[in-house]
Amino acid sequence: MKSLQGKTIILGITGGIAAYKGAALTSKLTQKGAKVHVIMTASAKQFITELTLQSLSKQRVFSDTFQERDPSSISHIDLADSADLVLIAPATANIIAKMAHGLADDMLSTTLLAATAPVMVAPAMNVNMYQHPAVLANIDTLYKRGVQFIEPGEGLLACGYVGKGRLEEPEAIVKVVEQFFALQHGAAAGPLAGKKVLITAGGTIERIDPVRYITNDSSGKMGFALTRAARAMGAEVTLIAARTDEAPPRDPEIRVVRVESAADMYEAVLSCWDDCDILVKAAAVSDYRPRQSAESKIKKSGDTLTLELVKTTDILESLGKHKDKQFLIGFAAETGNAEWYAKDKLARKNLDLIVANDIAAEGAGFGTETNIVSIYDAEGLVLDLPLLSKDEVARRLLELAAERISGAAL
Repeated sequence: MKSLQGKTIILGITGGIAAYKGAALTSKLTQKGAKVHVIMTASAKQFITELTLQSLSKQRVFSDTFQERDPSSISHIDLADSADLVLIAPATANIIAKMAHGLADDMLSTTLLAATAPVMVAPAMNVNMYQHPAVLANIDTLYKRGVQFIEPGEGLLACGYVGKGRLEEPEAIVKVVEQFFALQHGAAAGPLAGKKVLITAGGTIERIDPVRYITNDSSGKMGFALTRAARAMGAEVTLIAARTDEAPPRDPEIRVVRVESAADMYEAVLSCWDDCDILVKAAAVSDYRPRQSAESKIKKSGDTLTLELVKTTDILESLGKHKDKQFLIGFAAETGNAEWYAKDKLARKNLDLIVANDIAAEGAGFGTETNIVSIYDAEGLVLDLPLLSKDEVARRLLELAAERISGAAL
């Protein structure tokens, strides 16, 4: 079946050893029915020829901004206008930096600036380059603009290092592209197709008075990553978000509910609970709230102020006691003994999975673009993930959840 029939894809190939995989990727996309217009950078031509890609795509290959062959049109504008998707694979650190900063000094980067179609990026580079703060910052910038990333794999790299940085295999990239178009057309695709996924994100606010409140450092980034991943896997997603550092993912198919306090979040979650298949509780909910919230600003008087706090409702524990078909996932953000606290929380709250992370570890925890987590079930450790982007952690977690609920349904 030609699942990409009638789709026009711009395939950008940049200069890394993984450029050779561009041949297989071009062939597989074309076989699926896509019209593939390849744009190569000058560096990419050091690894693979234009003739190879032209033969496989049956289309002219572009590499020079000024090599105009049709006087009635401008190539990079025509290409940008025709695209249903722009896919950069492999994407080097250089092209990611150009995209983040709006540079346009070759055919590919110029076309990217003119394109209004969705953009997917499949990075490939040395593991140290991929984890460099500048590269991670550029990736984060592109995430916020709506660029989708296909995470690189781990293994032996061409440079001799072993680690994360290998271009995802062409078969897997094509599958992601197929799922993307299937979701656009409302077709069931992905391991969570037909499932209702409820995700909480951010940090709740407990008011002291109209201008002061108690909160925490949760940024909402992990919850938003889970939202994107669930949607990409075909789920019907509801996001309940408290205070966050950035806006929720912009997708008309994602239902977003904004809340403020722990009580607000509890009520919002309860309203969706009966119908949901998976609940991922990534929000950091305040454990305590002021017993009384002043109706007007508390004026400064005296050297001290006594604030009496009372417990809020434990949302996870309450839901864990009454769950039926729901698959319940919690998070345990700790500053030490993360494994012990996570296992204890899993048992006490009747969770199916718990994600533990030591927020004191570099690159993990609140406000970062990356995370380091361990996932547990009632039997113990299920998955130990090294430093990864939060989007990759989200994908791996939800893939695991999809496998578990699929197995339970058999």
